[in-house]
Amino acid sequence: MISQKARLLQSIEGKPVDRPPVVCPGGMMNMMIEDLMRISSIYLPEAHSDARLMADLTKAVVEQGCFENYGLPYCMTVESENLGSVVDMGSTIYEPHVVEYQLKTVSDWKSLPALDVNKGRAKIVLDAIRLLKAESDEIPIIGNITGPISFGSSLMEPVDFYKEMRKKREEMHKFLEFLTDQLIAFSIAQIEAGADIIAISDPSGTGEILGPKPFEEFLVKNMNRLLLAIREAGAYSMVHICGQMRNVYREVNQLTADVLSFDSMVNYKEASAKLEGRVLMGNVSTFTLEFGEPELVQRLTKSCIKNGASILSPACGIGMRSPIENIRSILEVVK
Repeated sequence: MISQKARLLQSIEGKPVDRPPVVCPGGMMNMMIEDLMRISSIYLPEAHSDARLMADLTKAVVEQGCFENYGLPYCMTVESENLGSVVDMGSTIYEPHVVEYQLKTVSDWKSLPALDVNKGRAKIVLDAIRLLKAESDEIPIIGNITGPISFGSSLMEPVDFYKEMRKKREEMHKFLEFLTDQLIAFSIAQIEAGADIIAISDPSGTGEILGPKPFEEFLVKNMNRLLLAIREAGAYSMVHICGQMRNVYREVNQLTADVLSFDSMVNYKEASAKLEGRVLMGNVSTFTLEFGEPELVQRLTKSCIKNGASILSPACGIGMRSPIENIRSILEVVK
């Protein structure tokens, strides 16, 4: 019988498999819902800052029949906190988020320290990956990092960030190149710790916000440098972009990621045609996962497969009050 890891890696490589794998990458797209915490007796925010708790809560996702991978960390604030932004660590019902930005303007980016993978929650994540790798090599481990645009907008006020992308283009290029270097270092550290795949979520980099030309100029350039480093380090890559794709399909197709993932508003029949030959992951509505019924989740899952998703996953971040029965429905119908 094929292992969960082999099924996912073969799907990424475009090879035939018995059925689509069902994953939840982690990071922005994590599934640390209240039901899972209650069943496992491991709770957030404590598990954000303890490697053993993080590893065990991650394992519970598989043990409880929700998804077929380990995915960590559970938020998009690890990198920005490491570089100096202040983070509210959240609770059992809301995720960590930045409450105080490190920079006032992009012009101050040279004052930032390099990301230290041996400090704070970056080290916790690496230790948790090592624990998971030591305990099983049958389950794929997906490490997560924040995309370059979202990283930048978590170090300074997002409205100012987008304004200075237009007004201070040269400084912004230098800033994003620096941030990409830090993301490469964190990605390689996760791969060395045991991650098989690195998932990159860049919700602030949507084409709806940036537009086609800035999307190509600022996101594609830096993302591809990051993706090359991941490939050279021996891992696969996934990229999730939020928002509608219609005005940036050409630019998205320039991304060299092994897997592309989009929000539920994206029609996968259209995406499959526009991105012919690409491996698509997704895109079961997280609104339905939180507020719908298991039967509707199953119908959406079948529709995703029919429309071209090679790998099944939530379309975005799962609401922390989503019923575990709805989450389990994706894997149940695929099996």
